[in-house]
Amino acid sequence: MITKTSKNKTRLQRHLRVRKKISGTAERPRLNVFRSSKHIYAQIIDDTKGVTLVSASTLDKELREQLKNGGTVEAATKVGALVAERAKAKGVDKVVFDRGGYLYHGRVKALADAAREAGLEF
Repeated sequence: MITKTSKNKTRLQRHLRVRKKISGTAERPRLNVFRSSKHIYAQIIDDTKGVTLVSASTLDKELREQLKNGGTVEAATKVGALVAERAKAKGVDKVVFDRGGYLYHGRVKALADAAREAGLEF
């Protein structure tokens, strides 16, 4: 019998496999990325406390006014820069990158590169 698996199901399996090894600490929190067809979200999470320290997405007011479409590489770049700026304001310089099971390509790569350029180290 052939079973059909969806792309999201295989992404979630890949994400869980990666999450076994990656964990955010107070010194080096985890930069998590979630990507939907219309938007992109980024969070910096301290897994020891289970707390989100910083978040940014294409739904934030300051970005929503600038962007026509939240599902583009340009939007991901702006979200990456914004999350890095907010993290620096909170005193977070070093993070562990969690790509969420997505391929390191396109919007995920653009977000990571923008966060690096804005001063985050990972």
